[in-house]
Amino acid sequence: MSTILIEIRQAKPPDAGAVADTHDEAWRSAYQGIIPGIELEKLVSRRGAEWWDSAIRKGSRISILVFGDLVAGYANYGRNRARSLSYDGEIYELYLRPEFQGLGFGRRLFSAARKDLAASGMKSLVIWALSDNDPAVEFYRALGGRPVARSSERFGTRTLDKVAFGWPS
Repeated sequence: MSTILIEIRQAKPPDAGAVADTHDEAWRSAYQGIIPGIELEKLVSRRGAEWWDSAIRKGSRISILVFGDLVAGYANYGRNRARSLSYDGEIYELYLRPEFQGLGFGRRLFSAARKDLAASGMKSLVIWALSDNDPAVEFYRALGGRPVARSSERFGTRTLDKVAFGWPS
């Protein structure tokens, strides 16, 4: 019998390629049919290993969930960027490879990111999701997030609605 280690830790420069691969798989799965194909390709291709390496080296808060020796997911977070919302922290991205979804790993990554933000004094939290991304919307609702704002974002010729979920301190 073998034991597989599941670990959540801060990303390091050698993880950049694995985070890029995870980003690629997760985004293609989450947004296929929502974000127009050519725009999705542009978004994915901009975030290769070099981009992630640079973000990690610059000190971006990126936690990864490692399953055995595979990066199964990541969360990227920091200060809230929407000044109109009275929340301290923001999770910018939280993604899992498709085969790791629905197993409780997203909840674990969310909790780790929230705990890290709170340790830095950012006790309230906001996360944005595209309204058409039903799995993400349901996930954030299940975690206790309440819709607190709406906006939209253009992807080529298409404008998509997005919703902010908030967790007060």
